Amino acid sequence: MKILFVSPDPRPERWIAPLQAALPDAELIVWQEDMPPQQADFALVWQPPAVLFEKEPGLKAIFNLGAGVDALLKLPALPDALPIYRLEDAGMSAQMAEYLVHQIAEITRAMPVYRQQQQETRWKMQAPCRRKDWPIGLLGLGQIGNKAAQVLALLEYPVASWTRQAKTLPGVESFSGQETLASFLGRTRILINTLPLTAETQGILNKSLLSQLQPQSVLINVGRGQHLNEDDLLAALDEGQILQAVLDVFEQEPLPETHPFWSHPQITLTPHISAPTLREETIRQIVEKLQALQAGENISGQVDRQRGY
Repeated sequence: MKILFVSPDPRPERWIAPLQAALPDAELIVWQEDMPPQQADFALVWQPPAVLFEKEPGLKAIFNLGAGVDALLKLPALPDALPIYRLEDAGMSAQMAEYLVHQIAEITRAMPVYRQQQQETRWKMQAPCRRKDWPIGLLGLGQIGNKAAQVLALLEYPVASWTRQAKTLPGVESFSGQETLASFLGRTRILINTLPLTAETQGILNKSLLSQLQPQSVLINVGRGQHLNEDDLLAALDEGQILQAVLDVFEQEPLPETHPFWSHPQITLTPHISAPTLREETIRQIVEKLQALQAGENISGQVDRQRGY
């Protein structure tokens, strides 16, 4: 079994050594654009160039080293019949739930006010959080959104989800289909976007959608930067429809230094760190799937090209 590692990671040995230890009979190769064709069986990829698929037409499958496959699916040379497998959690869902709990508590528990009071040596208790005043809605309920919804429901926030197809989760109110989106938005004050990026979801966080949320609402985008219409968000903040925005993903990354998001007092930025890929868990998952494929078994996590995830 010949496996290519195709990633801009500056230290590929951090992946190659544990992979080789787990797959001693495999030949692992750090792929370079200028190398001749390798006739590889599989490729582990993150942001691969299109020329990979021109040079390696015999690939049996590729494994994406991250949850999102939107950029991969746009490559013109990607063979139509080539199976693509995405990561299923790999330690990301717990990190995402933790990130969301932190950001939501910051807002609902008035933590910025307490930090300011500390600077002013002022001892003053703010009104306690009434969770019923902060109904949470999650756009998307994949593995990452699923864990977050469960954790937030355990904290006794009113939690709802909206998905394209019906999904149910204990303690979470479920909405599905385009015809229920307005009702979902109308009961939501904290909107969390975890949707995959597809042609249908690009630009979904726009003026029309934001205006249907409860007044003085909060937007948390941990999906993709392309989900958000940036000008519409700035307008919604200026108009008071959106109280606060927490953004971890951006249309252009790194975010340009001159971008107005950096200095906006109602925007909290993080540099795409809400749920980074964990190497050890990722390697374990990929090794198990490769061994199953080699044994002729079916494996989960294959990307549906039509859905885009």
